[in-house]
Amino acid sequence: MVFRKPSRAVAALFLCLAVWAGGAGCGSDVPAPGGVSAPSAVATPGWAQGMAVVRVDRLPRQARDTLALIDQGGPYPYRQDGTVFGNFEKALPRQKRGYYHEFTVRTPGERDRGARRLVTGGGGELYYTDDHYDTFRAVLR
Repeated sequence: MVFRKPSRAVAALFLCLAVWAGGAGCGSDVPAPGGVSAPSAVATPGWAQGMAVVRVDRLPRQARDTLALIDQGGPYPYRQDGTVFGNFEKALPRQKRGYYHEFTVRTPGERDRGARRLVTGGGGELYYTDDHYDTFRAVLR
């Protein structure tokens, strides 16, 4: 019988399974077997249920910089930052006008505002888009 080296995909699968069995979830926020979450996992709040999610530490550095500005109340580099986000695409839950506000996330190499934004909700929600409102991910802190 001849044994060959396993492919990288097979090796990655085994590594992922080993990490998952150890409780880390192989990069996901899914609880480990037995229902115990890994220490780095963040519980998904009700407003984010059913949405794609991203942990704040997984956002691009520029998004984390923008979030720091939001947390301190500015000043913001673009005059549009902090303005009402209309949710015309209906990608976020429906709310009254004025509930959502948008903030620019700088994109390296772009000469204009680019496509990346953080959108805040009046109830503390935070969303990230990198495709100019086509899709959003709920940001978990």
